[in-house]
Amino acid sequence: MKKKLYLFAAVALMLTLAACGAAEEKESVYAVGICQLAQHEALDLATEGFVDALNEALPGQVSFDLENASNELAACSGIVNQFVAAEVDLILANATPALQVASAATVDIPILSTSVTEYGVAMGIEDFDGLVGGNVSGTSDLAPLDQQAAMILEWFPQAKKIGLLYCSSEANSRYQVDHIREELEKLGCTCTEYPFTDSNDLSAVTEGAAANSDVIYVPTDNTIASNAAIIDNVCFVAGVPVMGGDRGICASCGVAALSISYYDLGVATGKMAARILTGEAEISALPVEYAEAEKVYNPAICERLGLTAPQGYTALSE
Repeated sequence: MKKKLYLFAAVALMLTLAACGAAEEKESVYAVGICQLAQHEALDLATEGFVDALNEALPGQVSFDLENASNELAACSGIVNQFVAAEVDLILANATPALQVASAATVDIPILSTSVTEYGVAMGIEDFDGLVGGNVSGTSDLAPLDQQAAMILEWFPQAKKIGLLYCSSEANSRYQVDHIREELEKLGCTCTEYPFTDSNDLSAVTEGAAANSDVIYVPTDNTIASNAAIIDNVCFVAGVPVMGGDRGICASCGVAALSISYYDLGVATGKMAARILTGEAEISALPVEYAEAEKVYNPAICERLGLTAPQGYTALSE
């Protein structure tokens, strides 16, 4: 009888320990909410890199809730509010509007962002020094704008009239256009802005830009990235080259771009997230990280326009 009692007690203890272990394992799972503004190559790659890096750093310890806002600000707000109500451990805001919505929704949950060009513009911070502070940090997709301006004349040395095509509702697009215009004017070019409000007037505005420009420049712009085929259709007929702000846009409608790897950008953001979740780093002390840019070109569009890439450019795979 005593042996049976001892055996029963031992089994009960083992079951209790197992239950405690399972509870601890469950508690060790971190909940991460991902709000991605829209579905296009650049943002998709950034999210993919983020998830891969976080899974590698914390295998089996992270659960992801990935939501896509379909380029709708109201949808962004609804997604982020769900994350806040669920008290997730961290929010990834992929693209500037997602960051702006998330930062307005919570000051307690850590917010990492990616695919954001200029955090000072996005967050309304004057004299931004690289540190957002509070519960926000992340990675930037900004490629040096002076180098982008120089690239345009490297490809098209005779170009004088540059059309600057961008979505007027995207603050970071405005930032890029302002700065690249300044750089191009230093190089002797005349720049004309062609802002559009959304995809509905993109075709008409692009037609105006193509009719009055030697070259069209488009920055990293989510609305353009989601509708680059519209630009390509117009510029193909007009025979006007487009220089893109990132490789995704370049792959769809551009001749060349100075672009970062959005997958690598996501990986860097995921590594930051792992440090925050485990308590290794405080988000308030993490400065925004930047990626190295690479010169790329689109072989298909170059062939169409009879262009040969200068040395130092990498061909985009078809």
